Amino acid sequence: MGKIVLTIIGLIIVILGVIMIFDARLLTQKFFGFGDQNEATSGFKIIGFLVAIIGGLVVFFN
Repeated sequence: MGKIVLTIIGLIIVILGVIMIFDARLLTQKFFGFGDQNEATSGFKIIGFLVAIIGGLVVFFN
């Protein structure tokens, strides 16, 4: 039962990371109101990539 819960949590983390990667421009427009959004967008993409990797590792090693 515990492995199934960890797998579901890992998949949710992967999905959140992928959403952060693909919707980085929209997320920066929603959360931040400054002119230089390119750096914030690349930051969101990097963070999303790392979150997706962590979720994938949770699923893989479960």
